[in-house]
Amino acid sequence: MLTRKRGDNRLLLTLAPALAALSFACGADRPPEDPLAAAVTGLVEEALREDPSPGASVAVQRDGEVLFAAGFGYADLEHRVPATRDTVYRIGSVTKQFTAAAAMLLVEDGKLDLGADLREVLPEYDTGGFLVRVEQLLHHTSGIKGYTEMEEFWEAARLDLSHEEMTELFSSVPYEFEPGDRYQYNNSGYYLLGMIIERLSGLTYTGFLEERLFGPLGLEATHYLDNDPIVPDRAEGYEALPGGGFRNDDPLSMRLPYAAGSLGSSVMDLMRWQTALATGDAVGEAAYEAMTTPGRLIDGDEINYGYGLGLAREHGLAEVAHGGGINGFRAQLSWYPEERLGIAVLMNAGSGRPGLLANRIARAALGLEQPQIREAPAEGLEALAGVYDPGRAPVQVRLDEGALRLGGRRLVPVGDGVFHPDRDPFTRITFEIGEDGVAGAMLVTSGENEVRYPRME
Repeated sequence: MLTRKRGDNRLLLTLAPALAALSFACGADRPPEDPLAAAVTGLVEEALREDPSPGASVAVQRDGEVLFAAGFGYADLEHRVPATRDTVYRIGSVTKQFTAAAAMLLVEDGKLDLGADLREVLPEYDTGGFLVRVEQLLHHTSGIKGYTEMEEFWEAARLDLSHEEMTELFSSVPYEFEPGDRYQYNNSGYYLLGMIIERLSGLTYTGFLEERLFGPLGLEATHYLDNDPIVPDRAEGYEALPGGGFRNDDPLSMRLPYAAGSLGSSVMDLMRWQTALATGDAVGEAAYEAMTTPGRLIDGDEINYGYGLGLAREHGLAEVAHGGGINGFRAQLSWYPEERLGIAVLMNAGSGRPGLLANRIARAALGLEQPQIREAPAEGLEALAGVYDPGRAPVQVRLDEGALRLGGRRLVPVGDGVFHPDRDPFTRITFEIGEDGVAGAMLVTSGENEVRYPRME
């Protein structure tokens, strides 16, 4: 994620008329009354009401055929421009799979060794004496400080910093851990990968992607989404206001997300990209297998991440997916290889929850029932509130007006020490409660993946 709420210059806008502006398009002759189209439409409209976003675009494909593609609401509220299946949104960290694929093309060209010491390919980067492998940048196991977790970065977020200024920002602070010791999601590693792509290819990051990926694959709506160029069908980004309506989101120099989160695309292009990646048209079969193989730590433990792709099990199936967040936008791109099912969800508000919506759409496409949250009485909530840290970034569980909240969302009690984030039945939070009644840790389970967050003293 590359987002943080800042500033207070607000343009009050309302969502009320947004759902009336629906641009619908399914496969060649698929009518709007198609059962999948009806189910997905209902799920999107519900999502836009519950977690407001001015607009959203959604696409679903199976076996390379687009079964559903539609825009809902508005791409631009001020000019009342409807969102369509061709609307271009910033995709945030979904960018990382393009960066990883670009790195694999250099591997295939014989120009990049993923086992190489970072100092061999970027000798000007100060690793502080640590041995950092290029592969550790791809896996988020380098230990390098993530720049989006630094206050200094957000203070300079509107400035067009150079590579030298950016790398000095995060190379000048201590490592989070010894390289390879653990997984910690990290935008700095992908920034460095962009610099490696430039160094070894002799092209700009943008130029390499355009020459080797965008052009050959026909991705005409996919761009390095800088602020200056005129981009047809570009959406505007927003943040929801607590009392209803929206404001324009905070400005951000698009030089800074770079290879970690700079791209923009449409759901139709993301469907083309997903197919090309899985079928060997973007990178070779061996390269894609490497991208979708779980990384390993020095101690041999597996992580749920390949190269630019998250690896999980959801709805009883293997899932290859990645979310994205950047000022005013949220994105989700999911692929279920056993079913050859792909889903793209793009939204133009930071309050959107495309991952949750993509999970619901997957169940609709698979013919599965939608799980429900059944709230149960809860006591002793004050003993569960506190700060928990999985080893990468502390999170705070607060007690607010008789309810627990995490990241601004209410935690709904469903059993003894067990909760779900509001309206999210796919994520379960279980508190480990000691004999003294105080929680010593929090387990966060998504699908079949679980992360333990010990309580900080």
